[in-house]
Amino acid sequence: MASSEEDGGSNSSVEEKENSKKKRLGALATAWIIFYNITMTAGWLVLAIAMVRFYMQKGTHKGLYRSIQKTLKFFQTFAVLEVVHCMVGIVRTSVLVTGVQVCSRTFMVWFITHSIKQIQNEESVVLYLVVWTVTEITRYSFYTFNLLNHLPYFIKWARYNLFIVLYPVGVAGELLTIYAALPFVKKTGMFSVRLPNKYNVSFDYYYFLIIIMLSYIPLFPQLYFHMLRQRRRVLYGEVIVEKDD
Repeated sequence: MASSEEDGGSNSSVEEKENSKKKRLGALATAWIIFYNITMTAGWLVLAIAMVRFYMQKGTHKGLYRSIQKTLKFFQTFAVLEVVHCMVGIVRTSVLVTGVQVCSRTFMVWFITHSIKQIQNEESVVLYLVVWTVTEITRYSFYTFNLLNHLPYFIKWARYNLFIVLYPVGVAGELLTIYAALPFVKKTGMFSVRLPNKYNVSFDYYYFLIIIMLSYIPLFPQLYFHMLRQRRRVLYGEVIVEKDD
């Protein structure tokens, strides 16, 4: 009997240690996510201020992208961590959905706007930059205050209402920017691989971009209607039953 009681006490001690470890890891994860969201909110606020200041000083959008590109590249690339957060379970969100959203924006920054300097002064670039900035300030501040359990209603309202207009406008800006890039991509053959070569493979970046544009047709409605369902659930308390595909 004594041996049995000792075993029971040992098992209980192991469980307590495991629970304590999980709590510490949970606290560290929460602290990191709060820090991450505060950092991202501040980063996009810096971008917003820089864009407003540039336009007030210059009176034109030309040269705007070049003036803020380093900050934009840093914070948009830093957002790749959100996919990691989903993969390791720190944030309970679909890895696929998060991956599509983050990677599409990172692609727009590095492989479109950064790589094709001839389009950096296009109005469509400013369009998607303004939309991204407003969206991200709202989103990251929402996450921050929500984690701190002090969520102002106006931030909650903005998070689930502004997207109704911002999402379509942002998509229009992205598509118009890619469209503006097509002639330059076709002319220069950038990022394309031609035959013959030792690997016996070919890749045409021009047609790849066209495929990317076409992919918005099935993907955008799914993300948009997902947000509309979230809006009804959060703002009006509706119970949404997701149908299995």
